[in-house]
Amino acid sequence: MSDITTERAADAAVAGGDAAVTHVRRSLWGRLYHGETAIDFYGRRKWGLTISAVLIVVTVLSLFTRGLNLGIDFEGGVAWEVPAGQVTEDEVRTILDDNGIESGGAKVQTLTSDSGTRLRVQVGDQTPAVVQQVQADFAEAAGVDVSEVSSTSVSSSWGRSITEKAIRALVIFLVLVALFISWRFEWRMALSAIIAMLHDVLISVGVYSLFGFEVTPATVVAFLTILGFSLYDTIVVFDKVNENTERYAGARAPYADTMNVSMNQVLMRSLNTSLAAVLPVLSLLVIGSGVMGAVALREFALALLVGLVTGSYSSIFIAAPILTMFKEAEPRFKTMRGQHATGMELERLVLGGSPEGHRREVARARRQAAATGAEGEVLISAATTPEAVLTHPPRPRKKKRR
Repeated sequence: MSDITTERAADAAVAGGDAAVTHVRRSLWGRLYHGETAIDFYGRRKWGLTISAVLIVVTVLSLFTRGLNLGIDFEGGVAWEVPAGQVTEDEVRTILDDNGIESGGAKVQTLTSDSGTRLRVQVGDQTPAVVQQVQADFAEAAGVDVSEVSSTSVSSSWGRSITEKAIRALVIFLVLVALFISWRFEWRMALSAIIAMLHDVLISVGVYSLFGFEVTPATVVAFLTILGFSLYDTIVVFDKVNENTERYAGARAPYADTMNVSMNQVLMRSLNTSLAAVLPVLSLLVIGSGVMGAVALREFALALLVGLVTGSYSSIFIAAPILTMFKEAEPRFKTMRGQHATGMELERLVLGGSPEGHRREVARARRQAAATGAEGEVLISAATTPEAVLTHPPRPRKKKRR
């Protein structure tokens, strides 16, 4: 409803003596800061799920068509770093061809730091003789000593070992997370949290595939860190959901109402957590990588930034809606599927109202509206009376004896 309706509701609450919802903040920031927003997350669940479905489809297509730009630590091979003062990328590729190395499959990157600009050349496995000859040719072309051209050789078996250990760590992590959440809350929350975490990792991998970012061991470490943050943000939401579920245990309320109320109450905390985590990562990416030229920081910070954004998004638009759909399949909530409070009704629930008292008062108000013909005004007053907030009518005060 409009701001005028909100003011009318506040005035009606004051007139009725309602202590639970007497003050309605008109400022959007004030409502957000105090956890008093009335956003219908359940009603907008299709938007979030649709966006995620599109991103996942794009990720899968990109992985099949473009693949991942795996670093030398995963693919194995040889990498040289050459001072880029007097040598160009074309000259580098020419040297590779002259030594019998296919230059078309070589990765050539320009690295910038305080010490100067260097070219990083990466190719597949080569014999030690070829590695030394190419190193000498690079030094001659750059006009520097051979010792200034570094070379690094990594076997492909070592890369496969790292990949297997990362997958094993991921599986163990997911199993432990599922057991803990099932013990602390319930298995539906555990399944929803795992789906949200897999969503975050898949979207992050899709971003790396789509834009061709190099995947290094630092990227894998960042992905595992992403899982921890995504889990933390989801647990914050689920803890509030669990609290409100116990609060509404005695009332016959749709589970969507419990989810909507919980999401609005922890929205500011979730945003603050995400912002506090993103700012240091941005400083690593901008200052550490952009200004100081630390490539290792760029690989780690970029993966973290993508994961933090997707983790914050999935806690609100993936984990919560999926849990709601799981819970609505239970016999207790199945008959109320698709029913949920919106607008002023949702705002009253967020401010501490009772679903049971609300339904009784709205039903009474509608009966009265049919006789008076003033349905809108009656419903506004009914949503903010003391009877709407309490689960039972208030007891009359006893007169004091004089």
